[in-house]
Amino acid sequence: QVYLVESGGGLVQAGGSLRLSCAASGRTFSNYAMGWFRQAPGKEREFVASISRSGGITYYVDSVKGRFTIFRDNAENTVYLQMNSLKPDDTAVYYCAAALTSRIVLTSDGMDYWGKGTQVTVSS
Repeated sequence: QVYLVESGGGLVQAGGSLRLSCAASGRTFSNYAMGWFRQAPGKEREFVASISRSGGITYYVDSVKGRFTIFRDNAENTVYLQMNSLKPDDTAVYYCAAALTSRIVLTSDGMDYWGKGTQVTVSS
């Protein structure tokens, strides 16, 4: 079992920045590919960003490319999502997820463990 706890969400004005953190425990963190997903009210959960076990490979949904950065610290068992130039459309609950795989994972179905989420609200 892997336990994931997100933090760092909040209310920010459009154009602002937030950094989300996801602290993992329970298993060897470096064995897991990690990802961030989000779900806005009335919408399905969508992929945001993913990172490989070593951190050497990352992937982003087109809508956040150039604004968001995913990175990880395996020594601290934490994955981060730095979000800059935030837009009202980024408003959602953001979830951290882990997959026991050597590959990068881009879909919800490919994830094995999930956090409970953190709310991000961007005002216009």
